[in-house]
Amino acid sequence: MRTLDYIHLDASKVSTVVNELQQLLADFQLFYTNLRGFHWNITGKRFFVLHSKFEEMYDDVAGKVDELAERILMLDGTPENRYSEYIKVSRVKEMTAVSCANEALENVLDTLGLLIEKERSILSLASDANDEGTVSLMSDYLKEQEKLVWMLVAYNSRECKG
Repeated sequence: MRTLDYIHLDASKVSTVVNELQQLLADFQLFYTNLRGFHWNITGKRFFVLHSKFEEMYDDVAGKVDELAERILMLDGTPENRYSEYIKVSRVKEMTAVSCANEALENVLDTLGLLIEKERSILSLASDANDEGTVSLMSDYLKEQEKLVWMLVAYNSRECKG
């Protein structure tokens, strides 16, 4: 028997969710790689803060990658594991040797915007499929990422005058 038989989800409704989770997995994998690069290559006055922050972020993303792959398996899918395939479908583009804080932060914020958009879409699809597990996962990601966006925007804003 399949997992879906025991958790009582309709395979035809969940298949769309699985496809969207595959896309999100690819996006997160490229985001992870970019964050590693930012962590390694960042320079300048904000080095100490951002070096640590990027490490914290890529550790978090690595956990999410694992959660997404496991969720795909729970829904009787097979998570993609090849970077060659991630690169083909990811909306997140590879970054090379970014050392400028502003460029790295802008990329992170743009990527978080893409992820948030996809997660909201998946949340809606999962809700229509009565897939509360995926709804909960997406809701948790959205809550964390919206707060992170707010904090990064505040950190990257211009200093107050006067």
